[in-house]
Amino acid sequence: MKILIATRNQHKLTEIREIFSDSGLELLTVDDFSGLPEVEEDADTFALNAIKKAVTLAMVAKMWTLADDSGLEVDALGGEPGIYSARYAGEPVDYEANNRKLLKEMEGVADRNARFRCVIALSTPEGFSQYVEGVCEGVIVNDERGEDGFGYDPLFMPDGYEDTFAEMDSGLKNSISHRANALRIAWEKWEKLLK
Repeated sequence: MKILIATRNQHKLTEIREIFSDSGLELLTVDDFSGLPEVEEDADTFALNAIKKAVTLAMVAKMWTLADDSGLEVDALGGEPGIYSARYAGEPVDYEANNRKLLKEMEGVADRNARFRCVIALSTPEGFSQYVEGVCEGVIVNDERGEDGFGYDPLFMPDGYEDTFAEMDSGLKNSISHRANALRIAWEKWEKLLK
């Protein structure tokens, strides 16, 4: 079965392809189509943003569509950057600036608990949608560590590990991450629909 992955983020696409590599699905991207609209993520929750992207593109492309919205929630910052994770330091998206801002906000803060949250939404071509959510709990480290991954990966160390996401092998990261957890739940819930 063909399914559209509603993102232009190449890092997310790589992760989703790796996680779904044995699914038997043919994963298409927005670059495989012409004329798909840019969907503004202007809702106030990850779930509503993911649903909006999935439904909008599913109805235009006339095919099953999967979309995600995800971000970092830091307890000491009241859940920030949350839905603003990608643009925490402003426009345009700048991962390095986001990381610098987060480190500055966390200077002298003892409570380093945080989590990555990912919501995956699936929409039919007619616009009927549902969603699942995955999280990965961890802490914010004091300095950027590692060269791999993207976004806040150099600052996030998942519970039970000594390495940040950016220090980990991609196979390990993609087996324990928030996106992996959400996609695993999605596959368990939707496998029959997608086959």
